[in-house]
Amino acid sequence: MTLPGPVGTPSRLTAAVLAAVAVIAVFAVALLGAGLAQTGTGELRIPAAGTTALLRFLVLVGLAVHVGELAGRRVAGDGPRPRALSVPAALLAAAASAGLLVLLTAVSGLSPPVAYGLREGRLLLVTANAFALAALCAASRRPVLAVVPLAVVVVAEAMRAHPETTAPAVGIGLTVVHLTGASLWFGTLLYVLRTMRLRRGGREVLVRYARMAACVYAALAVTGTASTLRRLPLDAVLTTAYGRILLVKLLLFGMVSLLALAARSRMRSGGETEGRMPSGGEAEAPARIEVVVLAVVVVVSALLTVVPDPHGVAG
Repeated sequence: MTLPGPVGTPSRLTAAVLAAVAVIAVFAVALLGAGLAQTGTGELRIPAAGTTALLRFLVLVGLAVHVGELAGRRVAGDGPRPRALSVPAALLAAAASAGLLVLLTAVSGLSPPVAYGLREGRLLLVTANAFALAALCAASRRPVLAVVPLAVVVVAEAMRAHPETTAPAVGIGLTVVHLTGASLWFGTLLYVLRTMRLRRGGREVLVRYARMAACVYAALAVTGTASTLRRLPLDAVLTTAYGRILLVKLLLFGMVSLLALAARSRMRSGGETEGRMPSGGEAEAPARIEVVVLAVVVVVSALLTVVPDPHGVAG
């Protein structure tokens, strides 16, 4: 006897439309976002800002997919699991890191040995090599070993984002927690949704993810607020590209929060009426929209690493 699909589960056409919208939005935001945000600010234009943002996005996505897959396997529990994407994700991120290194050489006008000797160049080399090692670990019999090179990637990215001379350890620490939490939220949710699609439901998988996501959400809210207070002067919120992009990120974060609450609410109502919705399909619908919005949040986060430091303008 063939069981009917879960109530409220999006059709393949709907899923394809969401994926297409996400891809278009990501490319548009990455390529045009920095220039639009700098309109009227008087800030110096960043060379190859669009290409840099797109490559940064690929690095962040590769990290999130790999981290999320490691965590998602534990959340998924027993049962069929989707095809592993950690190896291609790590290789894509390694290629993107190498692309950033080549771009640094081209934009700076320096010879490769000199560019690679810069702080930015050294960190990009570390990131690219760490991703390559993570891919090898993922392809081995003990894929969990990839945690070590992925941790190196997170620390290298945090160091790259905080070249300040005043209390850099604080900023690096906040970014390590924030980047890890963001990778867990986006990457694990993506893995959970792929698992539910494979199993034609699986409310218990989404429930376990929701418990983990609550802790991740709290960590993101605290570290994001602390980082903003440290980095963005109040008078630079609307007058700098960084401040404007951060406002967009906050709006998207609020939207994702509402979607997460909607999914949690539907899971609770589903638990009270198990006979009507055993698979959690109604909670899956807002979760699918949530992962699309999270993809846009990631590319907006990539833009924040490209635009000028707001302290330079405000000062």
